[in-house]
Amino acid sequence: MVVGFREFRVADKVAESDIITSFYLEPTDGAPVWEVKPGQYLTLRMPGDGDPVLKTYSVSCDPSETRHHRITVKREAGLNGAPDGVGSCWLHDQVEVGQIIDIAAPRGAFVLDESSNRPVLLLSGGVGLTPMVSMLHRLRDSGRDVYFLHACENGRVHALRDEVLACVNDRIRARFVYRTPDEADRAAQSFDAQGVIDKAFLQNNLPVDDYEVYLCGPTPFMVAMYQLLQDVGVPKGRIAYEFFGKAKSLDQLLVKPDIRKAASRAAPTIQALTFLTDPDAWAAADEGAKHTGTPSQGEVTFRKSNTSAEWDGFAGSLLELAENAGLNPEFSCRSGICNSCKCTLVSGTVEYFEEPLIQPEEGQVLICCSRPKGAVVLDI
Repeated sequence: MVVGFREFRVADKVAESDIITSFYLEPTDGAPVWEVKPGQYLTLRMPGDGDPVLKTYSVSCDPSETRHHRITVKREAGLNGAPDGVGSCWLHDQVEVGQIIDIAAPRGAFVLDESSNRPVLLLSGGVGLTPMVSMLHRLRDSGRDVYFLHACENGRVHALRDEVLACVNDRIRARFVYRTPDEADRAAQSFDAQGVIDKAFLQNNLPVDDYEVYLCGPTPFMVAMYQLLQDVGVPKGRIAYEFFGKAKSLDQLLVKPDIRKAASRAAPTIQALTFLTDPDAWAAADEGAKHTGTPSQGEVTFRKSNTSAEWDGFAGSLLELAENAGLNPEFSCRSGICNSCKCTLVSGTVEYFEEPLIQPEEGQVLICCSRPKGAVVLDI
């Protein structure tokens, strides 16, 4: 077994909706499960075409659970219903109760701030509710006001609905918005609004307050919600968010806004949404400064691109610094898991603020989870 991984047995496999299934994972060594922060994810090692692949899934159960971890996975599909998700289809179609899976310890910076007393808005779309359910369990007895707002297509694909409702109390409210409810949904009155979450819905369901917001779901959903939240007065510094799948810089994706029909009137999408859990980390100049000589003490030189940038601590990683300098290095997970961002360290020294799951070879560095210690030259 690869260093950094631990064997878990699939103790149960539970269908949560037509397309979403939960997997209960128990360690085979008999020791307690890892401590997990609400919102973190697990990394699973699974078969691929050739070498094994690593896939990450949010822990969806109560983070105080000591017997098992739970992940809740949507079965992804491509054109005409053909399988499109290597990891999700393997889990749904091939993994059965009793199977052993190699899993690495919880990771991720998209976590609930448990030191805060502010009211919380948990806002999700589709399978993006999975980290929110973990956060909701932890918040249940916190005494904080919590609003759980979830949008999905209809009741057939709505996962963990009853579990969320079981957490509702005098301080926790849950509201569901279905885009295309069916007759069964209408008869059961299982949703609170039809369409998508829009400004009118937020104003009608959220009292004015000093919220901390946690946002997760499909990229177009997050783009629209990020703008919407600011329209109703939530400062962008209070909005933490996370992508599922390959992490992207949304600034590069938002060439054309994706405007959808809403319950009343949809807000326009934002043209300057930032990456992951730091909405204040706006991109720097469109072009990086050209390298002209010997690196200064805090200078990072990207040799192949003939570009350099000063490390001032504002960028979260060498990857972010390269992006801010106008470069487009390869990346996928942005958290030291996949090694897609690996490059040659020509000179200088770096430090990892998050240890790579699999250490790169000597002379190589993962730029997504490292920062420079003095002047550095990278072969990018």
